[in-house]
Formats: sequence, C-alpha cells, structure tokens
Amino acid sequence: MNLKEYSLIAVVGVSDDASKYGHKIFRDLLNAGYPVKGVNPKGGFILGCHVYKSLAELESRPDLVITVVPPAVTLQVVEECNRLGIRKLWLQPGSESAAVLAKAGEYGLEATAACFMVAKGVW
Repeated sequence: MNLKEYSLIAVVGVSDDASKYGHKIFRDLLNAGYPVKGVNPKGGFILGCHVYKSLAELESRPDLVITVVPPAVTLQVVEECNRLGIRKLWLQPGSESAAVLAKAGEYGLEATAACFMVAKGVW
C-alpha cells in the first residue's frame, strides 16, 4: 500500500450508515492513513470529518475520486470530474456502467472499474 501515491482522495457516496459501503470505505481509508475527504449531497459530518456537498466544494482538487453511488449518479460525477479537471476515477462495484465508462473515455478520464480497497490491499 503506497499512501503517498495520492495527495487527496475524494469518496463520493460517503454514508453515515455504518452498514453501507460508502461508510466502510471512507472509514477504512481514514484508518489506513489515506488523505481522504467525503462527498455526499447532504453534507454534514461523518466519523468526525466534514462531508462536502460536491467535489467543487473541496478546498483542493483530489487526484483521485472513488465512487460508491449508483451508475446514474456516477455519470454526473464523471461530468463534474471533467469540468473540474479531475482525471482519475475508481468505480466501486455497482457504481459502474457501460455509459459511465464510455463517457469517461470520451473525456479522456482514467476510469478503473474495480474495488479500490481490494486492489490497494486495504481489504
């Protein structure tokens, strides 16, 4: 696990429900020492961390966005990433679709459809 690989990771779909993957991924990335911010349209605080309502609200641009939302929402995230100049996405299982991958490809974004947590050895 290379914690210095990313200066900031944004997890879109962070949840305050501990049974949901949006919560588990955020919690375990924090516990593993990754530089991570949470994004959820509701905002608020989760695990003692400020949660942002959008990627645009973040103080600095993440170099990686992890999506833990349905494909229709992921498509909107791809659009926002393109507007903000964010080039790398990891699409957690269930957040990807052919349309999402096609749109990311059209914009020249690097989109990986796999579990970040398993691929990076966090889980």
